[in-house]
Amino acid sequence: MIRKKVLVTGGAGFVGSQLCERLLNDGHEVVCLDNYFTGQKANIVHLIDNPYFELIRHDVTMPFFIEVDEIYNLACPASPIHYQYNAIKTMKTSVMGAINMLGLAKRIKAKILQASTSEVYGDPQVHPQVESYWGHVNPIGERSCYDEGKRAAETLFMSYHNQNKVRIKIIRIFNTYGPKMHPHDGRVVSNFIMQALQNEDITIYGDGQQTRSFQYVDDLIEGMIRMMASREDFIGPVNIGNPNEFTILELANKVIELTNSKSKIIRMPLPSDDPTQRQPNIELAKKELDWTPKIQLEEGLIKTIAYFDALIKS
Repeated sequence: MIRKKVLVTGGAGFVGSQLCERLLNDGHEVVCLDNYFTGQKANIVHLIDNPYFELIRHDVTMPFFIEVDEIYNLACPASPIHYQYNAIKTMKTSVMGAINMLGLAKRIKAKILQASTSEVYGDPQVHPQVESYWGHVNPIGERSCYDEGKRAAETLFMSYHNQNKVRIKIIRIFNTYGPKMHPHDGRVVSNFIMQALQNEDITIYGDGQQTRSFQYVDDLIEGMIRMMASREDFIGPVNIGNPNEFTILELANKVIELTNSKSKIIRMPLPSDDPTQRQPNIELAKKELDWTPKIQLEEGLIKTIAYFDALIKS
């Protein structure tokens, strides 16, 4: 095996920290870049003594210079509470972050992977979503700083590839959950588990019939590693998600069951631009990456509940 030097932006975040861990376990040298807007040092503190791990506090909206073989560009707040808190900063992170990291990749001839999102499909009119679908996005809505920021980043990646021959990979990540999620990030899985463990009312927006497809974080990490290693002329975008679809109401009831909670379900009005359906078509990932998710919802929820339970008790 060749030991590569790999840069992970957003490396102290929920997904980034677990990607850093996996890359180290695979025998690579890892440089973790994070400004701690949503990432937490606690996620990577156990890696700091590893001689092949380096932690740098830096904001990707500013240029950065380093010599590496590969770059995973994950830096961007990903939950509605965090990305709507400072919409301009979110957009700058997606766009300026992409420009800075692509400029770096161009200079040092590194391969670079963009962590894009299923949010590029908006509130989809095609179901399940295939990569060829252009999406149905409100460009001036509450979620547009994230949706359009990620769409613009994909455009930049394609432009740098076509114009400057930068070696790129684009994945579109669907709803992901697991240990190390921020307990107050406003995402549905962490919300429900935290509420259920504390026997608080579980909040459902709308009638709860809107659907999501939930992917366990280990499956996502495997998909990212496989995409980075895929043949040079396969650049994506490719959907990485679990195609098993659940209503939000089904998820709430499953969490209550697995936590033995006394929580009651209460309903609140649906936020604007909240997608009614979200389900990936993963045929392309199966064909090109030989990838399918291995961990289904109940098994993943049990592991995630154990993490949050320990967090509350500590």
